[in-house]
Amino acid sequence: MAHRTDSRLRSGWLGAVIALAAPSIAGAADPGPAAASDGRPAIGYTELRTNLPGGRHANVRTMRAAVVRADGTGRRLLAEELAKEPDTWTQFAGWAPDGKTAVIGVGWQQPENAAWEEEHKQFRMDEGRWRVDSCLLDLATGAVTNVTAVERVSHYNGGLFYLPGGRGLGFTPLIKGVSKPYVMDRDGKNKRDVSGTGGGFAYGYSASPDGKMVCYHENYQLYVSRADGTSKKHIKTGNAFDFGPTWSPDGAWLLFLSGEHYNCHPHVVRPDGTGLKKLADRGGYKGTIEFLDGADFHGGSSDLPVWSADGSRVYFTAKVGTRVELFQTGLDGKAIRLTDSPEGALHYHPQPSPDGTALVYGSRRNGVRNIYVMNLADRSETPVTALKAGSGAMWPHWQKGPRKP
Repeated sequence: MAHRTDSRLRSGWLGAVIALAAPSIAGAADPGPAAASDGRPAIGYTELRTNLPGGRHANVRTMRAAVVRADGTGRRLLAEELAKEPDTWTQFAGWAPDGKTAVIGVGWQQPENAAWEEEHKQFRMDEGRWRVDSCLLDLATGAVTNVTAVERVSHYNGGLFYLPGGRGLGFTPLIKGVSKPYVMDRDGKNKRDVSGTGGGFAYGYSASPDGKMVCYHENYQLYVSRADGTSKKHIKTGNAFDFGPTWSPDGAWLLFLSGEHYNCHPHVVRPDGTGLKKLADRGGYKGTIEFLDGADFHGGSSDLPVWSADGSRVYFTAKVGTRVELFQTGLDGKAIRLTDSPEGALHYHPQPSPDGTALVYGSRRNGVRNIYVMNLADRSETPVTALKAGSGAMWPHWQKGPRKP
């Protein structure tokens, strides 16, 4: 079962995690960088090696969570103590709403299992071979709390995010080979399945802005339910592949990919199933960004469309010739191209700043994946990382909360 379901984990969450001996570890205070001189918040992201021989695991185990100012200064690694054990890595996975806590994924894989996966070109995420947890890092104190290890329900726990209004945390554990949406209290207790009756493999879990509803894709179909899993409704699109739904900031729309696997495009629909609309075509882009320089049997990390801060626009990536460029579109479907790059360049993982004035994203240029910030007013770019060949930067996340002076 795990062979089938694990191949679907394409959201950018890669980690397998060490189960910490205690759910909380007090480390040295590591507040991360302050805001840049322009007042923009910090950016969390992940660094890794990309060209080491030995396949996927040889490079993935080098991943480390990092944070940097939006102007590219003040870079530092976070929660380094979590990756001290061999074959263990960390990944920056998000922020608390107030920006004071970072979500850090921690992963471990048995080397023998990694070799088996390379040979058979598929994941085998069985207990004892993989472990994945989601931890919270208090930036002021450096304390790390492994909330998925509290009253543990699975050896593989990804996709952690904060539910609106302080209602707790959402995450996606793997239960007997099936990924399910779960919620828990902020201290990791009271974990409960909210997949509803007859739940299949679910991913792309997202809560409405008021916290009353959730959406996700289950067996590649779109579903909406109440936050406790009741009143579950299938939002029918007529397509075989629906993926990665997210709520608009006002809760009026769901944004997701729809079509066929590797040939899917940004769509929106209202939570009641009305108003289905294709917003844009990705021009033959299969929608996954490869983060290794060599062959990767998994095929990379999903490249999803995202809402602008005010919900009036959608940012996405699409293929133009040999390039993958950044675009924006309104709900009217009128797309505007934001980048004009040299042949072979690839942009990925766009994320708008909380104030809506900038966009952070990854870009592979001259064979190297780095993070950039675009000022949307004039489309000027600022490089945030300056990694060289053989290394890469992935999965940027703007720090949340009010802008700092």
